[in-house]
Amino acid sequence: MSLDADQIVERRRLRRKVTFWRTLGVLAAVAALAVGVASVAGDSVSASSPHVARVTIGGIIRNDRARVELLEEIGRSRARAVILSIDSPGGTVTGSEQLFDALRRLSEKKPVVAVVEGIAASGAYIAALGADHIVARRNALVGSVGVIYQYPNVTELLKTVGVTMEDIKSSPLKASPNPYTPTTPEARAAVDSLVKDSYAWFTGLVSTRRKMSDDKLATVTDGRVFTGHQGLALQLVDELGDERTARAWLAREKGVPENLRVRSWRTKEVDSEFGWLLGAARGTVAALGFPQAAEFLTQTARGALERAQLDGLLALWHPRTDG
Repeated sequence: MSLDADQIVERRRLRRKVTFWRTLGVLAAVAALAVGVASVAGDSVSASSPHVARVTIGGIIRNDRARVELLEEIGRSRARAVILSIDSPGGTVTGSEQLFDALRRLSEKKPVVAVVEGIAASGAYIAALGADHIVARRNALVGSVGVIYQYPNVTELLKTVGVTMEDIKSSPLKASPNPYTPTTPEARAAVDSLVKDSYAWFTGLVSTRRKMSDDKLATVTDGRVFTGHQGLALQLVDELGDERTARAWLAREKGVPENLRVRSWRTKEVDSEFGWLLGAARGTVAALGFPQAAEFLTQTARGALERAQLDGLLALWHPRTDG
């Protein structure tokens, strides 16, 4: 009898544990659902109802067909206007050109205003040029009008370790320059012509879109960045302010009511294919009690993934950090 009583007590204890974990699981599911609903509710404006579309341009700009399709979809929607929120150091020349062209097509259907939240340099400034009006925060960074082509050269290192790279080419400039042999004057001249051609396109874009005098154009196209305050005097931006300033301009110049709700339009993030890995790493480090390290890890990994996809001519601002 004593054994049976012990078994009954044990079964009841197990039943209570199972009930506890089932209840906890249900509560977790309900909480997750509530978070999801709240997230959706926070951006519940339908594309089929009048609204102001917000598109964020952040990180490294590269060719992105999904973003072009997103802008085309906004053009077909009932959005009354588009706010382009920019915080990017730029990216590839072709990716920036693609984005600029898509924004100009969109501006034929909807007024587009760019808001520089932190930085719109190089290719990101090309994107801003695609807007009808540019607003920047007073201490935001704009400009860096220029093109760069970079490649490492490890010739001396290979000599040190006793390695020689051999190649058989159909012509002298095939695969030149490369990191394994000294750059010839002919190869340097060929790359220089590429950079100058893209730079001429970039400066022509600035001249046309910002209607600058030759003197101002020469000042703003030497590759440096400017604060929003400096950029206003140089005609790089139209106003100082934030999204509220942009809304006021839309109301004043385009008749878009300031109380019209905003809908954030998003596309697939650059690191979504690795999102599970980044999320797991960040969660593990944060669980160990290092939330700042977790955030640093995520940003570093995301930046590495973005830069790993860059190739060719770049319109990218990356200040030197070697002193």
